[in-house]
Amino acid sequence: MHVIKPWRILTCSAARRYKDGSAARGTVGVDSATIALSGRAARKAKLRGVVLGCTTSYNGQSFLASDGVLSLGYSNISFASRAASRFGGRFSYCLVDHLAPRNATSYLTFGPNPAFSSRRPSEGTASCKPAPAPTPAPAGAPGARQTPLVLDHRTRPFYAVTVKGVSVAGELLKIPRAVWDVEQGGGAILDSGTSLTMLAKPAYRAVVAALSKRLAGLPRVTMDPFDYCYNWTSPSGSDVAAPLPMLAVHFAGSARLEPPAKSYVIDAAPGVKCIGLQEGPWPGLSVIGNILQQEHLWEYDLKNRRLRFKRSRCMH
Repeated sequence: MHVIKPWRILTCSAARRYKDGSAARGTVGVDSATIALSGRAARKAKLRGVVLGCTTSYNGQSFLASDGVLSLGYSNISFASRAASRFGGRFSYCLVDHLAPRNATSYLTFGPNPAFSSRRPSEGTASCKPAPAPTPAPAGAPGARQTPLVLDHRTRPFYAVTVKGVSVAGELLKIPRAVWDVEQGGGAILDSGTSLTMLAKPAYRAVVAALSKRLAGLPRVTMDPFDYCYNWTSPSGSDVAAPLPMLAVHFAGSARLEPPAKSYVIDAAPGVKCIGLQEGPWPGLSVIGNILQQEHLWEYDLKNRRLRFKRSRCMH
């Protein structure tokens, strides 16, 4: 994406603070942005009325390795909403393993994703990773699942989903239904900007109890910010071959997220693995973070209020 003209309206100052304590100050304004379309033809599209910010100062860990922040939230002023409305009401992303080699790249596109539809968008697709358009797959592609996307004013600007439960090793855990119900102080959202998955206290305790029970034979070690970490190195110096139980998040519509084990029992240090979940307050929202979302393709269909996802190596 390239902004090609300076702001032409009066800007105003702004400040933003994040949950981890990071903060940024700067100015915001409105202008047009020109983006390249994917495909062989060198075409471009202009998005008008885009809210843009310029940071003048910041502090905290969130900005140390970042060139900027792209707003993907459900909001009238977010970049995702503006771009999705221009390209069929959808956007999608695929996140590679957070420990993958640097030549592996996550990507973000705006418009119907061919992996979920056999129709090519008539206006093209905007992509944040220039590449030839992938070969279309028929609707209902193998492994594709979908669940309603809950665009509720109580969870805006986040994208909420209806969770029916969580299972470990095929056993559905005993978690109060209120934990997943927005009207009872619970609910669940997907957040690409949060790394670790945070579960409201009743859900967190049930999940980590089930996982730690199956890891009880490994030596415990201490490592912040995790509660459950294990020495994964055998006396010979090789990794322990401990089987990991399958974790699944069950959504409305019989859709299940079955992430690879490395997304919830994560490598925290050489020879150390931790249950990569954090405890959240109750009442409160649960957050499905980007590590649990990795190696999946996610399509947010804002127009039809559907979330589609499938396992993927993110080869775009």
